[in-house]
Amino acid sequence: MVDSVVNLLKSLPKEIITLIIATLPVFELRGAIPWALSAPPIGGGLSWQSAYVFAVMGNFIPVLPILLLLEPVSKIIRKTKAGDRFLNWLFNRTRKKSGVIEKYEAIGLIIFVGIPLPVTGAWTGAIAAFIFGIPLRYAVPCIIAGILLAGVVVTLASLGIIGFIKIV
Repeated sequence: MVDSVVNLLKSLPKEIITLIIATLPVFELRGAIPWALSAPPIGGGLSWQSAYVFAVMGNFIPVLPILLLLEPVSKIIRKTKAGDRFLNWLFNRTRKKSGVIEKYEAIGLIIFVGIPLPVTGAWTGAIAAFIFGIPLRYAVPCIIAGILLAGVVVTLASLGIIGFIKIV
């Protein structure tokens, strides 16, 4: 099974792999851009422009489903004791990490998504927008702006222009 998944991924264009990595929680574009800019065979060997575009697109893919489905799915999950405990943990953790959103609302959401630190990003930003009741019409553009900002920061860092990460 693992071999077939690895072989499938190897056969995909590097741009699509970049997009897929960017859709994943935790990795998001913080993982996708450095991978895309890394030299083959380890990375994708893409130009910074392609890495940025495909990572940004991939990072946005889960946002709308999270924003639209979190409420109905959480109601179903909360019907079990374990599901209720998990969502309480997830939402409390998100609240603790997203004080900037509570304080500054829309601008806070942009900053929260746009500064590429652990437990920030589009996934957590979408969950935080739900928790803090930010309407979809405000949440989506703020999360997009945050993704664009994070993409710039991670791309510059990956290129060694700013000093967070240096890709060889």
